[in-house]
Amino acid sequence: MKLFKSLRKNPPLILGLSFAVLILLGALLLTLPIASADGHSVGFIDALFTASSASCVTGLTVRNTQETWSAFGKIVILLCIQIGGLGTMSLVTILSLLLRKRIGLRDRMVIKEQLNTDTLKGMVRMIKIVVLFTLAVEGLGALLLSIRLIPLYGFKTGLIYSIFHSISAFCNAGFDLFGDSLRPYAGDLILNLVIMFLIIFGGLGFQVYVDLWRRKTYRRLSAHSKMVIEATIFLLLAGTLIFAFFEWTNPLTLGHMPLGEKILASGFQSTISRTAGFYSVPMESMKDSTSLFMILLMFIGGSPGSTAGGLKTTTCMVLVLTVLSSIRGKEDVVWHERTIESQTVKMAFVMFFICLCVVFTVTSCLVILEPGKSVLRLLFETVSAFGTVGVSQNVTGSIQPLSKLILSLTMFLGRVGPTTLALGLGKNMHTKRKIHYAGSKIFIG
Repeated sequence: MKLFKSLRKNPPLILGLSFAVLILLGALLLTLPIASADGHSVGFIDALFTASSASCVTGLTVRNTQETWSAFGKIVILLCIQIGGLGTMSLVTILSLLLRKRIGLRDRMVIKEQLNTDTLKGMVRMIKIVVLFTLAVEGLGALLLSIRLIPLYGFKTGLIYSIFHSISAFCNAGFDLFGDSLRPYAGDLILNLVIMFLIIFGGLGFQVYVDLWRRKTYRRLSAHSKMVIEATIFLLLAGTLIFAFFEWTNPLTLGHMPLGEKILASGFQSTISRTAGFYSVPMESMKDSTSLFMILLMFIGGSPGSTAGGLKTTTCMVLVLTVLSSIRGKEDVVWHERTIESQTVKMAFVMFFICLCVVFTVTSCLVILEPGKSVLRLLFETVSAFGTVGVSQNVTGSIQPLSKLILSLTMFLGRVGPTTLALGLGKNMHTKRKIHYAGSKIFIG
C-alpha cells in the first residue's frame, strides 16, 4: 500500500511504468500463435523486442514485419505504435473522458511530464487537441498515400497499407509492410514526400502546433517553438547535403540513380535519420563516413513533446549556444533576445551526459556479446535503438537473445528513461540547501 502511494506521488515513474506495461502486454499478445503468419509462436524474446520497438516508436525489427506477423499481429503492432506515439497517458485520459470520469491532479501531473509542459492549466483540453490533431494528420496522410498505394495493391490492401504507413510515419516508428521499406519506391515522389512530411510533423512536438495555432504568426512564437523549427530546418538541409556529398558516387546507394532520385533519396535519408526507421537506400552499403554522420543525427533525434526520441533538438541547441556564449565570454545564454535559464542549461548538460553514458555502456556490452561484428555497426544499432530511430545495418536480426534484451531495454530508456531521470534530477535541483559550503577553485582543461 505504501509502495502504491509513493508511486502515485512520482509522475515520472508512473509514466515509465505505463510504457513498461504497454510493452509487456504487447509482447504477450505477439507471443500467441495467432499473431504469427505460420501459426507458430515466435518466442517471447522476439515478441518482446518487437513490442518494445513498436511501443517506443523505434522501428528496429528482428523479423520481417510483412512476412512474420498475421493480421492480428500487425494490428497489435499498429496499436502499440499509436499508443506509444500519442503517449500512454493520452490514452488513459481519453478513456476516462469517454467513461465520464474526473481527471485528478495526479493524473494531470503525469500528463504534464509526458507532454513536457510547464503548467497544469488546460491539460485535458491540450490532450484533446493532441489526439484530434494526430488523427487528422494521420487521416490526411493515409488519404494521400492511398492515391499511390490503392492503384498498386488494390482497394482493400492499398487502404490498409495507407493507414498503417501513415500511422507508422507520423508516430516516427518506421515499421513497414512493403518488406524492404521504401527501397522499391526510392523514386516515387508522392510516397517519399508524404512520408517525409508525416515524419517531420510527428517530430516537431505538439507544443509547437499549439503555439502556432494560438500565435498565428512566426514572429510571435515562443522561443521554444522558434528553436525547434529552426533547428529542424537546419538539420534537414545539412543532412541532405552531407548525405548526398558522401554517397553521390557510391554505386550501392545513390550512384546508380538519376539526378532527381539522388536528391529525393538524400532528403529522405536526412529526414528519417533523426526520427523514423524507414529507408530508401540500403543502410548496410553506406560509407563509414556517412554512417558516422547518421549516428550524430540519430543521437540528436527529434523535439520535446513529440513522437521522436534522442537527445532532442532543443537540448542540442542549448548545448551549442552555451559553448558559443562561453567562448565569446558572455555571461548569459541568449536565443532570439531571450535569456535561457541557468536551470535549463544545467539540465541540457545532465541529459547529454546521461545519453552518452547509456550509449557507451550499451555499445560496450554489444561489443563483448557480439565479437564478430563491426564496432561501428554495433554503435549504429545502439544509437538507432536509443534514439528510437529504427534504421539498421542488418545487424539486429542476427544478434543473440541477450543482445536483443539489451537493445529492448535501450529502446525503453530512449523513449522514457532520460526524460524521467532528468525530471527527477530537475526536481532535486529546485530544493533549497540549508547549508552552503565555502567555494573552491578547480582548474580544468
